[in-house]
Amino acid sequence: MVTMQLRHVSDLSNAILTEVEKAVVGKRSALRLVLSGILAGGHVLMEDFPGLGKTLAARSFAQTLGLDFKRAQFTPDLLPGDITGSFVFDQRIHDFEFRAGPLFTGLLLADEINRTPPKTQAALLEAMQERQVTVEGRTFALPRPFHVLATANPVEYEGTYPLPEAQLDRFLMRVSFGYPSFEEEWRILANRMARQQEEQTLDAVVSPGQLLEMQAAIEATEVDESIGRYCVALTSATRVHGDVLMGASPRGALGLLLCSRAYAVTDGRDYVTPEDVKAVARPVLAHRITVKPELWMSNISGSHVVNSVLRSVPAPSARETSVPPTAI
Repeated sequence: MVTMQLRHVSDLSNAILTEVEKAVVGKRSALRLVLSGILAGGHVLMEDFPGLGKTLAARSFAQTLGLDFKRAQFTPDLLPGDITGSFVFDQRIHDFEFRAGPLFTGLLLADEINRTPPKTQAALLEAMQERQVTVEGRTFALPRPFHVLATANPVEYEGTYPLPEAQLDRFLMRVSFGYPSFEEEWRILANRMARQQEEQTLDAVVSPGQLLEMQAAIEATEVDESIGRYCVALTSATRVHGDVLMGASPRGALGLLLCSRAYAVTDGRDYVTPEDVKAVARPVLAHRITVKPELWMSNISGSHVVNSVLRSVPAPSARETSVPPTAI
């Protein structure tokens, strides 16, 4: 298979973002992070208050990436089999037949994932890590590509369950959208009036096969040893921070590396800079950090810890890196 050129990946990435922005107004920086997570081959948790475009963003990415899309509404009474699928007795053949659940798709929207108990949340663990599902001792492979975009309300919001650390760690990134500005909110209203219907359909920019090629091409992005060591230093610093009960695991350092490569390509470069690592540090590391319980009332969070670590850990200088400063 001929590997897609990084310049082409960069052009397609910007075309994808431009198309998604037709539906999700004024959130290009957050959308770029989500796309970086997908290009890095991971899953993304979008955590914010209701009504800020999380579900719309997931649906829009599915359309522009040409992926089959399924939505699972996570509710308190949802069972694991409702997600993975189950064996059902078929009277026609007098045998049990496997009926696939919504996991068997290209992009799964796990909507309001923290409104269902941890037992059902755990049904996603194998799928997100191994890209497969095991039901009653039989294993079924999931389609490729397969990505989970989950939405969640803040844990302080009524009717939510905290996501277990093992579940959070499966998400490569956690991204927040935030409220739009005055002008952005007016554009949302103006766009709705102009199209005269609620539904908005976006064009597919790439096919599932092209998305796999884009993900494979990201592997060619240059990462200097000093950048890799910077990723390790940032992750290690979260484990010894005074406010932390449990810091980010080595999976966090790997996430920094993978996401910073994809982020660099979306910016038109075939090499990673310290600024790329800093840009993805909070989305990649913050949700992997557990702060001391006594600090919760002081609003100390994983993001505060990452901000502190970014200030304290020195970034490599241009002289320390051997990658030439040229764009692709």
